[in-house]
Amino acid sequence: MLTTNHLSMAELEAGLNIIRQSPSDQGLLKMIVRRPKIDEREIVNEAELNLEVGLVGDTWKTRGSKATPDGSANIQAQITLMNMRAISLLAQDESRWALAGDQLFVDFDLSEANLPAGTRIAIGSTILEVSATPHTGCAKFSERFGKDALKFVNSPEGKQLHLRGINARMVQAGEIRVGDVVKKV
Repeated sequence: MLTTNHLSMAELEAGLNIIRQSPSDQGLLKMIVRRPKIDEREIVNEAELNLEVGLVGDTWKTRGSKATPDGSANIQAQITLMNMRAISLLAQDESRWALAGDQLFVDFDLSEANLPAGTRIAIGSTILEVSATPHTGCAKFSERFGKDALKFVNSPEGKQLHLRGINARMVQAGEIRVGDVVKKV
């Protein structure tokens, strides 16, 4: 895995214009990442999305969530998406994208203005619904991409642009492939 220096806040802010140029009506699925075990990542070219387990082969369902009263998996965070332009800036190399912990990396505008909670998006034969549950950076994110990266994604502008990504739930199961169109429905 490539070792990189973490970017400063000024370097991160200099990349905002590229992120803001993400397509807002129709984009592309650029990477699919399964998490078969804690801290393990498996990059795949195609995957099945299932209403019950989310991304087949991922541990979302069995891992559970600290956000639910009983520790069960949070249906509102069944699938996580991150803007590929944002992760490109933060990670500095595509080989490090999977470290973010998200499942789907898209060249698509994930901002609050473009995809408010309740918006449905189609990828391949699947349909997801954007959740109101915020997707924020954590200690692992800070370790992997730097303290300024965590501040950057959790800043007021970072939250509006959903630089850390978005949570979604499955509405329609199906198949997805890298290169599939991502669009609002």
